[in-house]
Amino acid sequence: MQQILGIVIVLLTVFGGFMLGGGILRVIWEPVELIIICGAAVGALVLGNPRHVLAEMWLQLKQIITMRKNGAEYQRQLLLLMYELLQTAAGGLKALDAHVEEPHKSPLFQRYPLILKDPKLLHFIVDNFRLMAMGKINAHELEGVLDQELEAIHEELAQPAKSLQKIAEAMPGFGILAAVLGIVMAMNTVGEGANSAEIAERVAAAMVGTFIGIFFCYGVLDPISNVMNQVVTEEISALECVKVVLVTHVAGKPALLAIDAGRRLVQLNIKPSFAELEGWINAMNDEPIPARGGQRG
Repeated sequence: MQQILGIVIVLLTVFGGFMLGGGILRVIWEPVELIIICGAAVGALVLGNPRHVLAEMWLQLKQIITMRKNGAEYQRQLLLLMYELLQTAAGGLKALDAHVEEPHKSPLFQRYPLILKDPKLLHFIVDNFRLMAMGKINAHELEGVLDQELEAIHEELAQPAKSLQKIAEAMPGFGILAAVLGIVMAMNTVGEGANSAEIAERVAAAMVGTFIGIFFCYGVLDPISNVMNQVVTEEISALECVKVVLVTHVAGKPALLAIDAGRRLVQLNIKPSFAELEGWINAMNDEPIPARGGQRG
């Protein structure tokens, strides 16, 4: 809803202000200019980025369009999933094999559908529980491994926003490119005997290209790249939560304290209190297994 409101405000203020000043919308409708500018931007995006970056960019854009965010319920499911996994691991890390090898078939993971729908987070959890099960690793070593992995993940997830930001910065240049081509066509009409009114109309149409480039830069692409950065921050926050839980657990702390350490990294606007976390865990422990599976499945 907030993104839609922002789009409406931008459109109303820019084009509404233009009309209040006596402008007519049809004079800035120049399909040729749009084709040149948008085509150049898309081509530069494809030329300057490998396929996996473009695929991740598309996924992040879809996430923005559908306005899917990692809200309070997502964090609740993540914390409870980690608690159940730690409780299962207390009986020996080998007890986790049935769950981490095929998480989509695991009744434990199936109780937390929002986590199952997040492949990056799911793979991070599963891979690192496998790492812990493979051999003895202390908290310091595990933290170093996870820090390196998170740094690599963050760099990869942030690349689409960086690429889109560069295209946003280039949009005024593409607008000037379209404007120059428009001026060339306008000057060409002089040799064909066009009158001053026709020449002025073509020059005005060429100037629309500059407007389109600037508008797309500051009114569209730059805000979108900023939202993409926020999406990445949310995803990394969930991974950091898992990292802290695992490191605290390997350091020998009880499961509840390990989960609370992860809770502290949840974003402030959706962070549960310790009392809420404890209440969720107590409620889960008090539920019979069939009822719990039915409620979260």
